[in-house]
Amino acid sequence: MTRLYFVRHGKTEWNLEGRYQGAKGDSPLLPESYHEIELLAKYLAPIAFAKVYCSPIKRAKTTAKELIKQLDRPLKLEADVALQEFDLGKMEGMKFTEVAEKYPAELDAFRYHPERYDPSAIAGESFPELFARMTPKIKAICARYPKENVLIVSHGAALCAEIRHLLGVPLAKLRDQGGLANTSTTILETKDGENFKCLAWNKTDYLKKDLDPTDVV
Repeated sequence: MTRLYFVRHGKTEWNLEGRYQGAKGDSPLLPESYHEIELLAKYLAPIAFAKVYCSPIKRAKTTAKELIKQLDRPLKLEADVALQEFDLGKMEGMKFTEVAEKYPAELDAFRYHPERYDPSAIAGESFPELFARMTPKIKAICARYPKENVLIVSHGAALCAEIRHLLGVPLAKLRDQGGLANTSTTILETKDGENFKCLAWNKTDYLKKDLDPTDVV
């Protein structure tokens, strides 16, 4: 039985500012994010991990490296483009308020109605395209580690969509449980790499703080 521990990267400057980062945008982790990664490491400390995977984008890779450092174990880290954030095209770097003015239909669909999301106007990536790159990678990880725990550090929008997709949730209902917070943990379990059970969704109690809107995407 494989257990997948999906972690969203630590909070960044653009998260705080309410900007879209996506696959091509990026910004540094906030100073307090390193403390939150330390709290996450304490939560994960009792768990034996076979491997750590991450997105190659700096904010995710930095989170993964810092987490391994805090866990103080000889864990191997593998970065893979399949785990990177949505390519949000022209929306990247823009504030949510700016996107709401310039691309209102795309923003509304991306956040609330994934079944209606058409990214052609912003030259972005669709939900089916995201699933086409992420799902095979997740299933390959499960096949490689059929009886172990694996840690995967990635991004809020991509993880939210992919995890719900793995659980068999229809596209129209992907966002029904809301988004994922920075430095959160979501745990899936599978016996065969095809059928998944959610053991924990958007777990953040170890951070010991009240979340604000800039923490969740």
